[in-house]
Amino acid sequence: MNKILRLLFWGNYFVGFLAIAFNIEAAVQLKMPYNSLRYYALLFMLPVIYYTYAYQHQPINTEKTDPRSRWYARHRRFIHYSQMILLALSVIIAISLSFSYFDHIQRLPFIYWAFPGFILFTAVLYYGLLPGFMNLRRVGWLKAFVIGFVWAGYANLAPIIMTSIEKGNIYPDSILWLFLFVKNWMFCTVNAIIFDIKDYPTDANKQLKTFVVRFGLRHTIFFILIPLLGIGLLSLLFFTVYRGIMPVRIFINCLPFVLMLYVVYTMRKRHSLIYYLVLIDGALLFKAMCGILAMAIAA
Repeated sequence: MNKILRLLFWGNYFVGFLAIAFNIEAAVQLKMPYNSLRYYALLFMLPVIYYTYAYQHQPINTEKTDPRSRWYARHRRFIHYSQMILLALSVIIAISLSFSYFDHIQRLPFIYWAFPGFILFTAVLYYGLLPGFMNLRRVGWLKAFVIGFVWAGYANLAPIIMTSIEKGNIYPDSILWLFLFVKNWMFCTVNAIIFDIKDYPTDANKQLKTFVVRFGLRHTIFFILIPLLGIGLLSLLFFTVYRGIMPVRIFINCLPFVLMLYVVYTMRKRHSLIYYLVLIDGALLFKAMCGILAMAIAA
């Protein structure tokens, strides 16, 4: 079981499943049709490749105290071939989709090119892959918001664009879409700040001014994370009541905020890396499942 958990979470395959879950949640909430299996396969592979990139290019050092770095050092050959296979399959699927829907892609509105382009540009800057540009990963206070922004775009914008490509242009409820986008941005940002807690000693040594390094653990929990989640929960309640959504759906959509509040409170004590990955990333999957379940009950 431990080997499976390490492969799933340390190998970043779990984020691929998160991407699919977020997209299905957005499709259900915006009442859009599901996308093709090719798209979901591509959706799974891209974040796995992206998140694995940083660990894949670390110097080999099996003596590092970080168990995840040691795992990558021991499985370097497997990670290398896995990345090559996933990248090759991603290129093949992307070319296949381009040939299948070339005419539809050409007719996409400009905003469907501009907004994803900006999100992709932000994701590239996160790793400092463009020479001469800022490495957003090194801007401590901004890092969590960048991660949340990219994930919100991946979760809420990608399914709209792909549905327009595969089914023809669609125009979902813009107010609902904006609310869901901001909610995912906030939720994923809180998730990223929590992850900074586990990196506190390393970030402090590198003088990377994350929220935890700037304000300390206790102040980050009680004056940043809990207020952010509280504002998100109140916003959800006000919006759902304003839109006349069924009480049972409101209750189900509130559960992820309650779980995340519990997770934040437990961060007062240090935990193992696998705890952070399973519980914190698991909270994101739980949020997507609650969104899907709430819509299924309403139907």
